Amino acid sequence: MTTRINAVPHAVPAEEAAVPFADCHISTEAQTAALRVLRSGWVTTGREVAAFESEFATSVGAECAVAVSSCTQGIELALRSLGLPPGSLVLSSTMTFCGAVQAIVHAGLQPVLVDVDPVTGMPTRSTVRNAVRSFGPPAAMTLVHWAGDVADVPGLADAAELPLDRVVVDAAHALGTYAGSTPIGSGCGATCFSFYATKNLPLGEGGMVTTDDPARAEWLRKARLHGMTADAWRRYLPGGGWRYNVAEAGLKANMTDLQAAMGRAQLAHLPSWQRRRAQIAARYDDQLAGLPGVRLPHRPDPGTGTHAWHLYPIRVQLNGGIDRDEVIACLSERAIGTSVHFIPVHRLAYFSQAALIPSMGLPGADVLFEQLLSLPIYPRLTDRQIDAVCTAIADLAHQGLTGKGTE
Repeated sequence: MTTRINAVPHAVPAEEAAVPFADCHISTEAQTAALRVLRSGWVTTGREVAAFESEFATSVGAECAVAVSSCTQGIELALRSLGLPPGSLVLSSTMTFCGAVQAIVHAGLQPVLVDVDPVTGMPTRSTVRNAVRSFGPPAAMTLVHWAGDVADVPGLADAAELPLDRVVVDAAHALGTYAGSTPIGSGCGATCFSFYATKNLPLGEGGMVTTDDPARAEWLRKARLHGMTADAWRRYLPGGGWRYNVAEAGLKANMTDLQAAMGRAQLAHLPSWQRRRAQIAARYDDQLAGLPGVRLPHRPDPGTGTHAWHLYPIRVQLNGGIDRDEVIACLSERAIGTSVHFIPVHRLAYFSQAALIPSMGLPGADVLFEQLLSLPIYPRLTDRQIDAVCTAIADLAHQGLTGKGTE
């Protein structure tokens, strides 16, 4: 006998008949800024990038910020800046986007996948120590503040016996996350942010690396443009010289002035957008708490930090184990978009060979993955849309509890 959930008929107002999973909102000010740059005659890396770097660094309390083409490239560059021997071991959570582990591979290093706590979705001291026991001391580690929650960066670095400057923080989800009262982004190591279309500061593409080490920042600025000692903007300024040198291998990973001008304008809206994300999370909490088979996202303990609410990932196990994918299908029939973050890296064919995986497997990530469901969360999501999502989940939860739809 197979247990199934039936889609429940639901009348939704025409103007809100669909609830998309994501929304890339480019503000009017950002559109105006983009037009200004397009009319300026200079659209690649230049004054706007320099200004965006300065303003972004201030916003997260960092000494330096280096704009790059993506968070993935930022992670690779940050790892390359450590000057590690080829093949050095780098720890990474398996519950992350594949690009974060690709960055380790492309930096010429060996990824070692670490299991996660199925409640927080992030590694623990114990899972880090298990990985170290399995493969030996790592040379570095990448850590993701998953969903916008707060990772224990000092504690996990200590478990790996690594200094903090050997930790590359993946803050793709964490613009707006605070550890205690400190925004994620400051420190002597490197923190990498994403401006992908779905992120808290959406530009479509782009990233930023922040650090409190000026020498590391200068290395990153050269490495993002082939390792050249002078970029085109400085060479083409009146009085600029055409000569340059290349001291070491670099990448093509620079940000354009077009993106940066948009980023500066979007950054002004970030505080209000973050307040709205917190309101949405609270509204979800109020309506989903206590539903049978639904677990709310983990969040920092009071006083330990602030969640950025890039994602709102619930765990569903309706009626003791109804398939998560069937829940997704039923929500889709109500025109409600959802997603799953992420397929654990060790379940992806390439990384099952390219990464080192402990012999005991990664059971915490496997348990979490089967239940994960990310709900829509973005500033323009309306209360009515939130209520529609919650009503649909409540209907499915109670239907699963009572066994309706079984055959």
